[in-house]
Amino acid sequence: METIGIDIGRVLIAGDGPDTSFLGHDEERAMRAPAMPHAFEAVARLVRRFEGRAWLVSKCGAKIEARSRRWLELHGFFAATGFDRAQLRFCRTRPEKALIARELGLTCFVDDRRDVILSMQGIVPLRVHFGVTTTDVAGAIASPGWPEAERAITEWSDIAAAPPR
Repeated sequence: METIGIDIGRVLIAGDGPDTSFLGHDEERAMRAPAMPHAFEAVARLVRRFEGRAWLVSKCGAKIEARSRRWLELHGFFAATGFDRAQLRFCRTRPEKALIARELGLTCFVDDRRDVILSMQGIVPLRVHFGVTTTDVAGAIASPGWPEAERAITEWSDIAAAPPR
């Protein structure tokens, strides 16, 4: 069964540099960080397509984890997307994301970090390198935004679900 994993920073929450504005600002300003364009709509459709088999997987410390949870609630992410609040996994190092992907049996992962996408080679069949127009990671799909990511995931999912000939 296909199961999708999605990063949070610079994938769901818009960033203003190497990471989201969560990192260097106060709580109030962090909560004003916008969602990535089209993220909630695309994720809602993907949650339905994957029949709820969807996980948020993010690398951060305890402070940013709490901030991320608060941002998701404040911005109505769960209500807008149908995402299950229990399906969030946080880790403290990027290499742990590949271990989580293996543990959860993820078949698709969306992340903006090249090293994360690369680390999931051989673990996750469809890796979407988000926020880029090209990628040098073999087998990964470059996606500048959510419309392109959703299209690639949908096309891949249709092929993966097709009965063998």
